[in-house]
Amino acid sequence: MAAMSGKIIEHVLVAKSCQQNRHLSTQYRQACCNLNRCNLSPFLGGNLARSRMSTIQLRAFSKLKRRIVFCNAAPPTAASSIEKSDFLKLQNGSDIRGVAVAGVEGEPVTLTEPITEAIAAAFASWLQDRKQPDAARRLRVSIGHDSRISAKTLQDAVSRGIGRAGLDVIQYGLASTPAMFSCTLTENEDFLCPVDGSIMITASHLPYNRNGFKFFTSAGGLGKADIKDILERAASVYKTFTDEDLRDLERKASQSIRRVEYMTIYTSNLVQAVRKAAGNIEKPLEGFHIVVDAGNGAGGFFAGKVLEPLGAIASGSQFLEPDGMFPNHIPNPEDKAAMEAITKAVLDNKADLGIIFDTDVDRSAAVDSSGRELNRNRLIALMSAIVLEEHPGTTIVTDSVTSDGLTTFIEKKLGGKHRRFKRGYKNIIDEAIRLNSVGEESHLAIETSGHGALKENHWLDDGAYLMVKLLNKLASAKASGEGRGSKVLTGLVEGLEEPAFAAELRLKIDQTHADLKGGSFREYGEAVIHHLENITVTDPKLQKAPVNYEGIRVSGYDGWFLLRLSLHDPVLPLNIEASSQEDAVKLALVVLSAAREFPALDVSALNKFVQA
Repeated sequence: MAAMSGKIIEHVLVAKSCQQNRHLSTQYRQACCNLNRCNLSPFLGGNLARSRMSTIQLRAFSKLKRRIVFCNAAPPTAASSIEKSDFLKLQNGSDIRGVAVAGVEGEPVTLTEPITEAIAAAFASWLQDRKQPDAARRLRVSIGHDSRISAKTLQDAVSRGIGRAGLDVIQYGLASTPAMFSCTLTENEDFLCPVDGSIMITASHLPYNRNGFKFFTSAGGLGKADIKDILERAASVYKTFTDEDLRDLERKASQSIRRVEYMTIYTSNLVQAVRKAAGNIEKPLEGFHIVVDAGNGAGGFFAGKVLEPLGAIASGSQFLEPDGMFPNHIPNPEDKAAMEAITKAVLDNKADLGIIFDTDVDRSAAVDSSGRELNRNRLIALMSAIVLEEHPGTTIVTDSVTSDGLTTFIEKKLGGKHRRFKRGYKNIIDEAIRLNSVGEESHLAIETSGHGALKENHWLDDGAYLMVKLLNKLASAKASGEGRGSKVLTGLVEGLEEPAFAAELRLKIDQTHADLKGGSFREYGEAVIHHLENITVTDPKLQKAPVNYEGIRVSGYDGWFLLRLSLHDPVLPLNIEASSQEDAVKLALVVLSAAREFPALDVSALNKFVQA
């Protein structure tokens, strides 16, 4: 390998700015507040530190109507006011998420620097309990982040927390979530790989003021139980913090941090995968015009680091520059405005294909040359067709809201098996892994949201790799003379029955309503579902799905509905698909008849739907 100078920068001194922060905080502690340090750039001489925030971000901040107080205090007495329950509120399934930036009314900062340091130290403790350090080196933890405006501040806080525990810290800077798992598997000592654990700083497509963490080891992403364990440890760690302790964190961090350009390896692997599929042709996508929409997230690399080395023309790609204020559209393949933006880019540039990513690149979707969206059920159908060509008869695991037409497509046309499971990308990945462990072959786990993982890719939830599978198909078809252009892809989903009408409604549970009687919203939601089940079994026009892993799924009136409890929120999402809006309303009325019996359930969206 070529000389690696510039690939690794050892002993990064992030402590200097932290010391400035701490010094200034004592000046403002009494005048400003006794809160934890806000996750904004330090207030230096009346100006925001330019090294922490882009000009675009500065302009966006200047437009905020609320006055922002830059409070960097980390008082030792603050720990006593934050209990274990406060830490546990940061859990979002298998992720941690919170408010990292002040300025949005009603959303106080919950992911402060001291709390972040405690969470990172807790992860280090969790990791040490499970990994036996090599006598020749200390355990390594890599840290990456998406384009959020709080990313670098939290990266430094995480680094201090990991350094406190005596582990080596390797900062990747701007990175994708899939890369953060990949680095636990890569064998390349020049890039300090494999690492023993990794942390991705991201909150997916949530607003600019949010942020959070995803954690990985070589076994994959951590699960819900692991996250709860880490947060409980963090609560204990936090209570031990003092000013002297925090100063010690800065000292240890400055001695243990290195920076690595790991995305170089990650993108190179994607390029090699396409070349291999095309018979080791150097530029297998030569002549193709493919545009990318990164939504100002972390996925801008795909145009210049993946498509262009493969010979594709990427002109017309948009929103590649990282900007955590997301000024153009939400980076989310499920968002209508986002899909309209990539569709317009494809049509305006007369491109063969359009590719869109979410903020941290673990989700994706595509658009063909005619402007047809390849997302949700269509993306699942397309990926199923590709995977079932390679692995005939395999089981495709999806989330619970996929259509009946998709089941027919996978099982009747493609000859595979379709297994619907609980929503949540970790749930479907774990189910696919479980099926393989008991002898039922499964090679694809994919959600309608655009999360997708393949057995061949270590069950890595990787939006970029999903798109590589599409590129593989384009490249191999061209190399074999089978055809070129996106018709190669859209031809694979011919015969997919799609509903004439589809809707998703969200029925909120008012946790302050007296009808809850001190119970949890989960118990209340389950009671609603149980009551609906009792109603449907007495109606001969309705048929309850015999196998269902969450909520209740019912067919009838030439369609189906699924009512389930949200994974994290006091909400009952209702999905309806039918051959007409009239039939969809009939299904909605069934749900409404049950929902009206529960006063704490907001049925306004349902009422509006049936009245329209």
